[in-house]
Parts: sequence; structure tokens; C-alpha cells
Amino acid sequence: MVSKGLMASWAFIDFLLLGAAGLSIAMSIVWRAPNILMNMALSSEFLTAGMVVGIALGVTFLVSLGAVVQRNHVTIGFVILNWFLIVDAVLVTVVGSMIWFFSLRQRAEFQIKWTALPPADRIAIQDQHHCCGYFSANDSEIGGSFCQNTTFTQSLNLNPNITTNFCVSPITAFTDYALENTFTTIYGFMAVVLSLLVASLCVIKKRQEEERFKKIDAKRGGRGFV
Repeated sequence: MVSKGLMASWAFIDFLLLGAAGLSIAMSIVWRAPNILMNMALSSEFLTAGMVVGIALGVTFLVSLGAVVQRNHVTIGFVILNWFLIVDAVLVTVVGSMIWFFSLRQRAEFQIKWTALPPADRIAIQDQHHCCGYFSANDSEIGGSFCQNTTFTQSLNLNPNITTNFCVSPITAFTDYALENTFTTIYGFMAVVLSLLVASLCVIKKRQEEERFKKIDAKRGGRGFV
């Protein structure tokens, strides 16, 4: 019989996989809520990709339940599970790398997003972070409590070395934190996926060994080796 310790370890990692699936799905839903900076950092495409990862991990968990309840001599369920885990590993790598690569270009990428924002959203960011414009005051949105008029916004250009005058610094400070934690968490799922893959291979090996010894024992008349 496969050792209880191995099966307990396998079960623990399997439930970690379920937790990773739940976290990915939950965050993909929660982060769709209206939040200007969060919506800039994590676009609907990223959130959809996170949802796909969560669903894939959830389906793999269901496959694992089907694999573990099969009789001892049947290992095809674990073989199928391992193929699902390989697909999960590829998916996690692609989505995590996609977000990581985007984070390397965020200053330029968020300038495009800044330009595409409605005036009311740009004003809200300027008021919240006490800044005017993105790279300079020339692309400020006049209005609100901070960037009240052109005279004030243009005065900020007189000392462009103060990066807090403009919104690029507070925006990228927030988005860098959000993106870094997101792709790090997604890459962290890889540890769970690969650990379950290794544990499943061990279970397959142990089950095959047990069946082989049963057949040898049967040939010896059921007397065993002693």
C-alpha cells in the first residue's frame, strides 16, 4: 500500500492547488471593480488571463479527485492528471511572463493609458496625488482642486527635476507594486503545480511497485518473501 505519509503530502499539495485556483478566480473578479489606478495596472485582458489560470487549476483539482479514488492498480488517472499539470505549468508561465514583461515598459505604457483616460479620471488622479500631467504639465487636465488653472500647472515645469510634480511617479509607484505582486503570485503557483506533479509521479511509482510485488507474491502461491 502507498505510504500514508506520501498520500498525506499529495493531498496537502492538492488542496494548495485548489487554494491557488480560488485565489486566482477571486482576484480576477474583485480587481474588476471600478478603481482607476488598479484598472490601469491590470487591464481586462490580464484579469481574463488570471481567470483562465484559475479555472484551469480548478479543473485540474477535479481531475485529481478522479485520479486518487481509482483502485490501486489503475494509474491512468494520475497520468492524465500529470498532463493537465504540464498544461497548467505552461499556462502559468505564459500569463506570469506576460504581466512581468508589461511591467518592464510601464512608464511608456501608462502614458498611453493616461491619454486614453476620460478627463474626469485624470482630474481625480491629479487631485489624489497632487500632480499635474503625466511626464510634464503640458498634458495636464485643468480642473479639480489641485490643477486649477494653466498658470499653476505651467509653473510646475519650471522645476522639472521634482518628479512628484507630475503623475508618472505616483502612478508607476502604485502600478509597479500591483504588477510585481501579481506576477510573483502567479509564478508562485508554479511551485504548487510542479510539487503536485512530482508527488503524483511518486504515487504512480509506488502503486506500480505494489502491483508488481502482488503479482510476484501470487506466483509464489501467496506466501510472500518470508
